[in-house]
Amino acid sequence: MINIDRSSENEITILKVTGEVDASSSIQLDEEMSQVAIQGAKIIVDLSELEYISSAGLGVFMSYISDLEDKKMTLVLFGMKEKVLQVFQILGLDQLLTIEENKEEAIKKASDL
Repeated sequence: MINIDRSSENEITILKVTGEVDASSSIQLDEEMSQVAIQGAKIIVDLSELEYISSAGLGVFMSYISDLEDKKMTLVLFGMKEKVLQVFQILGLDQLLTIEENKEEAIKKASDL
């Protein structure tokens, strides 16, 4: 089960994902991501309270990789716990997505992109 809070700061949409993203909760994550992607622009995702992410959850982020270029979107993930970051690294997603350590760096990166 996950909880997703949405806020905004300096024209950047911030999604805070809390809990575990598995096959069933990845649908909720995808719906939230698609809603903010429609608005386009700059999105940062706070994963500091994400405990677990399944391949379905990773697939949600992977599905937006082409949108980043096509729709001129900016997506920055930040705050991953070591075990979550390792999953992204094993699959090479850290090479395809922008990942920062903290919110300040994510906001700076999103502003620069």
